[in-house]
Amino acid sequence: MRIKALSGIADIIGEHKGQAKKIWMLGVNDLIKKYKGAVMGPLWAIIKPSFTLFILWFAFEVGIRGSGMVSGYPRFIFMLSGYVPWFFISETIVGGSRSIRQNSQFVTKLSFPVSNIMTFCTMASLIIHLGMCVIMYVILLFAGYGPSIYNLQFFYYMPLMYVFFLVLAWTTAPLSAFSRDFENLINAVITGLFWLSGIFWDTYDIKNPVIRTIMYFNPINYFINGYRKSFLYDTFIFYSNYTKELVIFYGEFALLILIGGYFYNKLRKILPDIL
Repeated sequence: MRIKALSGIADIIGEHKGQAKKIWMLGVNDLIKKYKGAVMGPLWAIIKPSFTLFILWFAFEVGIRGSGMVSGYPRFIFMLSGYVPWFFISETIVGGSRSIRQNSQFVTKLSFPVSNIMTFCTMASLIIHLGMCVIMYVILLFAGYGPSIYNLQFFYYMPLMYVFFLVLAWTTAPLSAFSRDFENLINAVITGLFWLSGIFWDTYDIKNPVIRTIMYFNPINYFINGYRKSFLYDTFIFYSNYTKELVIFYGEFALLILIGGYFYNKLRKILPDIL
């Protein structure tokens, strides 16, 4: 398995050499294609989550006035810093798993590096995410949070988040192309992941040390907490209190890379026949 995993990783790296410009153009085109026929085009990619943010703001600040504080922050502000990365994560998990099947023409009709499909599809989601981050940051500034030197940690968490969920797609996209049951499984668990990933609540507030450690094994929490460290908590990335969380995350990341390389190597050659 280790040999196949390393071979798959080498194949993926090789398929990306000299492809940066093409991947960027395909990512932009994929975003345009999703909203083809709409007058406002790709702007809907920003309008949709922004409208959700407005509804949440109205619910917590106007409707449910007793919603109170979470970890010393207004509930809407706390939720905002978790919802923005979650929107990217959920879009990438679901979209990444569908990427090969939805772009099957690149596999069956063209001589195209298959791993680039997952990359440009994830890139399209990243473009939307960057727009949402601008909106989030403006709201936080008006609310009195920042600017701060800790905001620069965003440039650590955002690229790492992109790469992590791209690597996840190395596994989910070939498996979903092989079986629709796997894609349906992802759609079934995504709602559960939302409630387990600290968007509305603080995973660091869990009193039971065993359960708190278990929560570290959810990598989504690493990024949501990371965004809050950058924009709310003013906490350094490598602060010693979070060493266990950091070690667990990078251990999972290394394992995910090997698993992704293995499944890509195993399924790549039979994808044209499956599709």
